This record gives sequence, structure tokens and C-alpha cells, in this order.
Amino acid sequence: MECFVKKIFQNKLDEQVHSQFVRFGKGVYGKRAVLSLHKTGKIKLRGSFEYANDFVLLVAELADVKFSGIIFSREKLNLEGEKKKAGLFVYEVSDLSGEKIREIEEKTYSMLLDGESSDISLKMKKKLPKPGKGGEGKVDDKFCILEADLKCWQKIRDAFFWDVPECKKIRVEHTYIITDLIFDKNEKDFELMRINARRKGKLVRKIEADGKIFEKEMEMSV
Repeated sequence: MECFVKKIFQNKLDEQVHSQFVRFGKGVYGKRAVLSLHKTGKIKLRGSFEYANDFVLLVAELADVKFSGIIFSREKLNLEGEKKKAGLFVYEVSDLSGEKIREIEEKTYSMLLDGESSDISLKMKKKLPKPGKGGEGKVDDKFCILEADLKCWQKIRDAFFWDVPECKKIRVEHTYIITDLIFDKNEKDFELMRINARRKGKLVRKIEADGKIFEKEMEMSV
């Protein structure tokens, strides 16, 4: 599993990466995709809303876990308990297997799920952040909470901290700089134009690792 930020830096763009930017127009958006790690006797990982799907997919890879919680999708899914809210299909699920998660992942907007095994625990909030909320200084960097045995460290590092030196305490945050929106001129539906438009600009990644701070950036068209 590779988090959406890693995919941008490695130019492995897919629908899950694109969906992260659908709600953004032109502008500069600071303090986004915040992630923190403490690694002592166990791994304690905290993340903002943007990482919900990545946390779920990682846990599904690490352990045999049954998930429960809320799934939001723009497409109908083959799941029970379907509701419609604010243009999204909403599913309240329980005992969902990792295999089912992998089956539906590309169709989901957000998977706000909990799961637990002997080595790992995942908990997250069950309400989507309100539009316009979560600007600089207001981000909920404990929206997703994951605790895991140290034996899970290498996969967690590969997914989220591939570019960070070995250390015990990490904090990462990002700035989205969107300079252009590229629309499909053949699309007549304005909502679909907005959803499918490519956002061009730059992603700035700020990393603090055991007190040392460095930055890197990547041009993007997602």
C-alpha cells in the first residue's frame, strides 16, 4: 500500500489520488494531510481526514481484521444499509473483511472505519469534515488513530514515511498550491466538470524528524 502523497511524488496518479483534490479550486491550501508518528515500545500513528482510506487499506494489508463504521461513495456499492446523503451513497457496515475492502476501494470516497487485531488497532471519527473547515490552525490531526506492534514498522514506513530517515518522532504536513483547473470541454454537466477537472500545481511536503526540519516539493497534475 502506498499513501496518496507517495503516489504523487512517484508520479503514480490514479482515481484515489484525484479524489483527494476534487473539493479544491485555485489557491494555496496549507496544513493539509497532516501525519504524526511516535515510535517507542509500539507505533502510534495519527492522521488527518485525508488519510482515512490509506489507513484502512494499510490495516487490511497488515492483519486479518473485520472493519466496521461508515463508507461514503459516489457510486452504488454492493453493500447493505444504503442511504443517500448530500449526493453521496452512505453505508453503515460491520464485519467487513479486508478482501471486501480491496474489492470496493476504487469506488469509495471515504472509508471511516475501525478495526482491531492482536497487533493493530484502528479508530477514526465517523463524520466527514464540513466544507470550508480544516484550514490552517484548525486541522484535526487525530481524525485517524492507528496503534501497531513494532513488527509492522517497515510497511508503515514504506507507505507513509518512505523519504524520512530512521527516527522515533515524525510530523509531516503538506501545502497544496493549485494554479490551474483543466476541464473537459465536451462535458456539459457542470458538477461532473468540477469533479473530473484536473488540478495543476505543486505539492509541498514539510517533514520534522526527531527535531530536524526539511522540505521537498513536486509538480502535480491530478
